Amino acid sequence: MAPMKPIIPPAISLSMALFALLLVHGSLHASEADVQIETAAKSSYVFKTFLIDDAIKTESMDGVVTLTGIVHEESHKQLAQDTVTGLPGVKSVTNQIEVKESPPASSDTWLYMKVKGALAFHRSVSAYSTQVELKEGVVTLTGNAFSQAQKDLTTEYAQDVAGVKEVKNEMTVTGKPPEPTLAEIIDDSSINAQVRMALLTHRSTSAFRTIVATTDGVVMVGGVAKNTAEIDLVTKLVSDINGVKSVVNSMVVEAAAPKN
Repeated sequence: MAPMKPIIPPAISLSMALFALLLVHGSLHASEADVQIETAAKSSYVFKTFLIDDAIKTESMDGVVTLTGIVHEESHKQLAQDTVTGLPGVKSVTNQIEVKESPPASSDTWLYMKVKGALAFHRSVSAYSTQVELKEGVVTLTGNAFSQAQKDLTTEYAQDVAGVKEVKNEMTVTGKPPEPTLAEIIDDSSINAQVRMALLTHRSTSAFRTIVATTDGVVMVGGVAKNTAEIDLVTKLVSDINGVKSVVNSMVVEAAAPKN
């Protein structure tokens, strides 16, 4: 006699079917969200400009992102992580990116990349029309500037890079306005990453003590500053970052240590 098959009540059978459907739907939903994260990373402003020549792979699993590949400089590794961390739906980021032939810190090659990066973050100067040379910590700038104010600002941003000893600006002021271009919409995560990197490379600001959040191009900064001059400097630097519409600075000056 053949064994009898268990009889599953219709209500239980329906519940099991619905549960299975929910599992499948949840799995598909998670997969779609992961694809959106990976796509958003590739199409972000930072990945399309600063990291375009690097080989970075972004993989997301339920919002947990792993970054792999090779970049040409250490700052690009951090820039990629900061950009992806700010994307919607990202829970955490594991950064396994390798740096190819990273130059020694504070070497002329290392400083060259820092200066070029600092100029690229700011819209009031042009990293593309500015040539940078470095020798024993001394920066020489050549190329064209639209105005004397732009030339002076280029000097200031180069001088502010930690490790730079001196800046010689030999740029030519052309008086020719830049070619009109369509305004580019820059995603909030790319703005956030640029702000953090700009604060990190500047000799008088601290990215580690500054909290940064961006919504629709409006950057909110908080945290602790050494003095009011640093608060003003952060506002000035952030205001000139590509994509920033306005800055809300709620930083506070750290309390002085009590004297014995």
